[in-house]
Amino acid sequence: MRIDGRAPNELRPVELTVGYQEFAEGSCLISMGKTRVLCAATVQDVVPQWMRGKGEGWVTAEYAMLPRSTKERTARTPSGRATEIQRLIGRSLRASIDLRVLGERLITVDCDVLQADGGTRTAAITGGYVALALAVDKLIEKKVVRREVWKAPVAAVSVGLVAGEMLLDLCYQEDVRAEVDSAIVMNARGRLVDIEATAEGEAFTRDQWNQMLDMASEAIRSLIQMQRQIAGR
Repeated sequence: MRIDGRAPNELRPVELTVGYQEFAEGSCLISMGKTRVLCAATVQDVVPQWMRGKGEGWVTAEYAMLPRSTKERTARTPSGRATEIQRLIGRSLRASIDLRVLGERLITVDCDVLQADGGTRTAAITGGYVALALAVDKLIEKKVVRREVWKAPVAAVSVGLVAGEMLLDLCYQEDVRAEVDSAIVMNARGRLVDIEATAEGEAFTRDQWNQMLDMASEAIRSLIQMQRQIAGR
């Protein structure tokens, strides 16, 4: 039995609340257990200078942990880790749409951690996709972007080895004890978008990695089903 009573392959309770911010083109508050991340998408009819004239759009992300999202106050100063995570989020979200069909538009998805209890990067990707989907659907409704802009929904989850046992969707107390920690991003077609895996203690085997992927795949399918119920993609 885990700290919070879950089975090894069980997600924490997930809740997606859309329209959380009135002024954002798309917004979603995602709760996974005690972790809460507010994701908001902003659409601008510009692109970065290095993309001008190419006829393509761009999707990027910014990630930050609010000062009291953790037990001890986190400084507002940007960290290298935050930069690494926001690049992961941006890469993952770009995989869900056709940037050529988007046209020369920039969509920024801000992911602010309101409360952290493990899995903030994966929650940001899952909630960030919903915010992005709501924003892009408004462009489709206005007939400025074609429906072909969509590729496939994306979602993410963590899997780790704790005391030799494989666990899905680690909370903070499990994460800090993990011998292996991974973040896995997949799309609705079951294809891998991004993977991060680190042996914090003992190295892990190919068989263990395959088991982690299988566990993540099942969970991501259920997360994408939730996304579709909310965003309709």
